[in-house]
Amino acid sequence: MSLEKKSAEKSIVILISGRGSNMASLLSAVASGKLPVRIAGVISNRPDAQGLVMAAAHGVPTCVVDHQQFADREAFDTAMAAAIDQLAPDLVVLAGFMRILTDGFVQHFAGRLMNIHPSLLPSFPGLHTHRRALEAGVRIHGCTVHFVTPTLDHGPVIVQAAVPVLDGDDEAGLAARVLAQEHQVYPMAVRWFAEGRLRLADGRVVLDVAQDAAGLLIAPVAL
Repeated sequence: MSLEKKSAEKSIVILISGRGSNMASLLSAVASGKLPVRIAGVISNRPDAQGLVMAAAHGVPTCVVDHQQFADREAFDTAMAAAIDQLAPDLVVLAGFMRILTDGFVQHFAGRLMNIHPSLLPSFPGLHTHRRALEAGVRIHGCTVHFVTPTLDHGPVIVQAAVPVLDGDDEAGLAARVLAQEHQVYPMAVRWFAEGRLRLADGRVVLDVAQDAAGLLIAPVAL
């Protein structure tokens, strides 16, 4: 790879709170050359997050900003933003980061803060999405990659993947099927951002290359 191409690569910072399975999918995509970004760092709000060990094993710098050391959300978010800014990323990627962010934090990174949520938004924002989907009796469930806005789980949708809800599904089985799709669509969305192919128009995401438009929804396979 030429030095010119390396210098043009976008850098990302990944925020985690736990095992970091979506972080692992991004690490794998970078290592295989499918995702043309540099991972500048992984930051966790929990010092015991398993994903920190995985990131370090891949040679990625890690950092902990422990939310328990701060008096309130505003103080924590200020410290977190400062830690991110030191790494100067083009994009901040939430990968199982289990903190509700303040409006000031979200606005500071507006247009370059991405999240993945385990439901087909706007259905089932918040927690326990798979349980709620089963309780509601929906036949289609899935995941959504979106830009983050101050309203929780309601930012502009980038890409969604749907899976069928099968007779006899339990929460764990449905969650595993959705997670497999998360690992496919999150690196895809980050790649589109890195290639400069995403833009916002009237609060909606537009993908600049028309032939990829069909990829904005990964539909369930026929049974």
